[in-house]
Amino acid sequence: MRLALLVAVLISSASVAAPLLSAQGRPLLSVELPETSKLTTDGPAIRSRGILSRRETRELLFQSFPSRLHYRVELWSRSGFFNELRESVEWDVVVTYDPLAKTFRVHRSLDGRSFTVVGSGLQFDQMLLVVENAFQAPIRPPRRADRYYYEVVLVVETLSISDLDEVERWLRGEVQPAIRLQRNPGTALASGVRRLFVRLIGGERDQFQARSGTFRLG
Repeated sequence: MRLALLVAVLISSASVAAPLLSAQGRPLLSVELPETSKLTTDGPAIRSRGILSRRETRELLFQSFPSRLHYRVELWSRSGFFNELRESVEWDVVVTYDPLAKTFRVHRSLDGRSFTVVGSGLQFDQMLLVVENAFQAPIRPPRRADRYYYEVVLVVETLSISDLDEVERWLRGEVQPAIRLQRNPGTALASGVRRLFVRLIGGERDQFQARSGTFRLG
C-alpha cells in the first residue's frame, strides 16, 4: 500500500514539475557524409533531433533522472552480395539536471574514457542545442578501392535503471561502476521504486538506427 502511494506521488509530481513544451516532431537520427574530397580524412556527422524533447524523457530529466545516449557507428564495405564490418566507434552523452540551480549539464565520453563536460549551466532549450549539434564521428574508411557505408545505432536510456546512486561515480571517470553491491533492504526498496517509476512513465529504453548512402573509393 505504501509503495503504491509513493509511486502515485512520484508520478503526480513529475506531471507538474516539467514544463510542457511544444511538439518538436518525431525523433530523428541522421548520418551525413563529408564532401567527396574528404571521405578518407573526415568521419560522418551524426545528428539526433527530438530525442530528449519527448514528454516522457523530459519529465524524467526534470525529476533528476539522468539520460544516457549511447552511439555506435559502424563502417561497412560492400562487395557483391557480402557486407563486411571494417571498423566501429562508440561514445556516450549523459545529461544531468541540477534541481537547485535548475540547469542542465552535458557530458561526453569517447570509447569508454573519462567524461568531459561539453555544456553546463544550461537551460532546457540550450541543452537540446548542445545534444543535437552534429558530432563528427572519429572513423573513416581505409584508402582502398571499395564501396562503403556507415550505420549508426543510438540507444537512449534512463540511468536509474542500472543504479541512479552511481551516476556521480560514473561521471567522475569510473565508467564501469560496480552495480551488484550488497545493499540494505531500504536501499533496495528505493532502487526498486525508481525502476518501477521509470517504467510507468515510459522512459526506460529506446533504440534508433540510421544508415548513410553507399559511397565508392577508387
